[in-house]
This record gives sequence, C-alpha cells and structure tokens, in this order.
Amino acid sequence: MLRYSDAKEIPAAQLKELFSSVRWESAKYPERLERAMKGFSAVFSAWDGERLVGLLAAMDDGEMTAYVHYLLVSPDFQGQGVGKKLIAEALGRYRGYVRVVLHAEGKAASFYRPLGFEEMDAVSMCYVPAEGK
Repeated sequence: MLRYSDAKEIPAAQLKELFSSVRWESAKYPERLERAMKGFSAVFSAWDGERLVGLLAAMDDGEMTAYVHYLLVSPDFQGQGVGKKLIAEALGRYRGYVRVVLHAEGKAASFYRPLGFEEMDAVSMCYVPAEGK
C-alpha cells in the first residue's frame, strides 16, 4: 500500500531515482533537487516503502495563483491513480485560489483534461543562463 506525504525533506538519491525513471534532465542535479524541494510552497509525494514513486511540487503567490512545477510518477506506478491522488492533494491545498496553472507537453495534456484543467492561450518560454547549462 502506498503512503502519501507532504514533507519537503526528500533525499537526493530518491529524487535522482524518480527523475531518472521518467528520463527528466533534472535527474542530473539530485542535490539541487533536494534543496529545491524545501523552497516550494507545497510538495506531495508517494512512497512504496522507502522508495519515492511519485512527486508533485508547486509554487504559489499566497492568494490567487499556484503553479504545479513538477508532477512525475515512476513508470512502474503509472496508471494506478498516483498522479491523480497527487493532483487532488494540490487542488485541495489551493482550494479558493483563482487558478492553478501547469505546463503539459505532448500527450500529458490528455491526463490533465479529465481532472478539470483547460488549455490556456499562452506561449511557454525559457531562458537558460550560460552557467545553468
């Protein structure tokens, strides 16, 4: 049975394993991920024993808008409701906000639509400083 947590203290090795499992580039920076978790407004995680199998991290302005920055689930646990549970935790945390925003690429949008998310008329942009490469 999975255990869910809202603790921000997640070991770097666990973060590296989860981010690597979904082939996210952030896996290259496990210590930075560990520190970053402490800076998010909300972190929700799913655990199978001592193994991190799902994670949602969000930022907010304290009143109106929240941004889901990370939502990832280990491939071994996808399709089992883990992502939906993590989204439900975040939407509960941000009940009363004007909006909860996230960026979805490719077929990920089909996961979010049934959960009440709608497409926005927006352009995603990114700036990567030379030292961030």
